[in-house]
Amino acid sequence: MTEKFKILSKFIKDMSSETKDVVTYMYVKDNISKYELDINIKSIPLKNKIVEVNTILKFEDKQKTKTKSYFEMTYATVIQINAEIKDKSELEKIILCDAQIKIYPDLEKSFLDMLHNSGYPDIKIEKRIDFEKLYNQRFN
Repeated sequence: MTEKFKILSKFIKDMSSETKDVVTYMYVKDNISKYELDINIKSIPLKNKIVEVNTILKFEDKQKTKTKSYFEMTYATVIQINAEIKDKSELEKIILCDAQIKIYPDLEKSFLDMLHNSGYPDIKIEKRIDFEKLYNQRFN
């Protein structure tokens, strides 16, 4: 069976770690367990069945407190879709699920490195993101 897609390139397109001051840092260090991880995936068709896929991770406190830090990273992946793939739903699955599963180890490491280098060395992503489940939930 031929591959449905090929990863041509992957890189950190944008990265942001914002902590206003030391008071905020100390507060966040004590309350980081309240932070939630969000993921968003956007794609930009290029040419010749080549697609730029931007996976955006945000780690933030959703509560209405003024004392918080903000972390976000956009991880870009350039993929080439097999010329035989014509079905839109198959293309969606490649972008939202299959490619994400392949890049996730690098994506997670890069995001955790940013958090650790921002002064939060004990942060771990406890639950691996289940892209298959997220993809299937879109239809329910």
